[in-house]
Amino acid sequence: MKHNAEVQGSRHDGLKWAVVTILVVLAVVGNSYFAEQALLYRVLGVVALGLAAAALALTTTKGRSLSELARSSRKEIQRVVWPTRQETIQTTAIVLVAVLLVGLMLWLIDTLLGWAMSGIIG
Repeated sequence: MKHNAEVQGSRHDGLKWAVVTILVVLAVVGNSYFAEQALLYRVLGVVALGLAAAALALTTTKGRSLSELARSSRKEIQRVVWPTRQETIQTTAIVLVAVLLVGLMLWLIDTLLGWAMSGIIG
């Protein structure tokens, strides 16, 4: 029965995506068509059409999958052990020192090779 419901939902997904596309096109075309209107009204229209398109897109199979991915990503981010302020500062300092050392080495190599080429070329 569940498989039947999934197939039924996916049958209507094409129609839903077509309506989403139409809403987005309406937002873009309407924004340029009403260019002489106040910016606030155009922004409100684009936001309203965008929200309607997003709400409709989230009712599709792919939209529900995206919503589930967002929920699981949020749970995963909460489980991450973030570094302390001191660890962040120390790591940043180590990276900056390493970048400076590599930059100085590259400058030195470039300078030596420039002198060598000047000596060869004359």
